[in-house]
Amino acid sequence: MDKPFTLHQRLQEDCFTVKDLPLCRVLLMNETRYPWFILVPRVAGLTELMQLSDADARQYWFESALTQRFLSTELNADKLNVAALGNVVPQLHVHHIGRFSHDEAWPAPVWGKFPAKPYSQDASSALISQFIEYTQGEPG
Repeated sequence: MDKPFTLHQRLQEDCFTVKDLPLCRVLLMNETRYPWFILVPRVAGLTELMQLSDADARQYWFESALTQRFLSTELNADKLNVAALGNVVPQLHVHHIGRFSHDEAWPAPVWGKFPAKPYSQDASSALISQFIEYTQGEPG
């Protein structure tokens, strides 16, 4: 029997759950300096993108592009940083970060630059709602 998908504890602690797309659970990092979404394929045991089946890989790229379009068109990000590191959290998860030439870390990477600056409940809810509305009706 296949092992069920569970979200890594660190991702649960550091993020808000936004929604489930057909393949990925979408998370919002609790860091207000940058709009920072994380896509986690809901397939147990994955650590690398290459482990996705061909069909799941195509679906992942669709969901990644959807998230990138949201950051670019809805939030007007100057640059998109998309990365799968996995050095701390081995579970496959891919960061999608909207960067702005005026953000505090620009042009350096965001990792480890500053302690997290958490969202207020209203701000996280507003961004989550904006993402959900943007992705409504998207084909899976």
